[in-house]
Amino acid sequence: MKVLVVDDELPIVEAVSYSLQKEGYTVLTASDAEQCLELVRSESPDIILLDVMLPSASGFDVCRMLRKQSSIPIIMLTARAEETDRVVGLELGADDYITKPFSIRELLARVKSVLRRASSSEQPVRSSDITEIGDLRIDAARYEISLGGKVVTLAPKEFELLRFLATHPGLVFSRQVILDRVWGTDAFVEERTVDVHIRWIREKIETSPSQPVRILTVRGVGYKFAG
Repeated sequence: MKVLVVDDELPIVEAVSYSLQKEGYTVLTASDAEQCLELVRSESPDIILLDVMLPSASGFDVCRMLRKQSSIPIIMLTARAEETDRVVGLELGADDYITKPFSIRELLARVKSVLRRASSSEQPVRSSDITEIGDLRIDAARYEISLGGKVVTLAPKEFELLRFLATHPGLVFSRQVILDRVWGTDAFVEERTVDVHIRWIREKIETSPSQPVRILTVRGVGYKFAG
């Protein structure tokens, strides 16, 4: 497994690289956005540890550029703990977020968790069940969603989240339960991640995303699929 560490703080790069190599990972390093993008093109890393504060362009900018061309898992690294930063990173497509200073043990655990989730998302769903609610059709065997006969493209986690809710119509699930069922109980993911993915799904399957009729918010509780 190749890990690309993108940070301009040499002590952090050296410490993280050493620990990752001890765990058997191949480590690539970059200190700015240009080096990062070049290594992504030439080396195809399996995961990227991306610092928010880079000299030439912010990690947020790099994340945005990467998501236009790649689904490589990204863990954002930052010295700022504000919730706004975490939300921005998640909305741009980051898979996880860790605040400096962090323990190497925590970082390694998060790297393993994100890689495990990415690997499971790439595996085809073996069930042949087909769920149909109105003009929405979910084909688990083909990993395909169609709306009114037209195929709708969803990211793997969006698909899994929509399928989970749609196969339990009318039932309300808290964000934590959704995280446990869709992301897994060992995932280092914040509840806000559910809100972000719900918004993305609504933009793709709702006629009016701001006034959804399929995936409903139950204030103070969580979400449900209209039954």
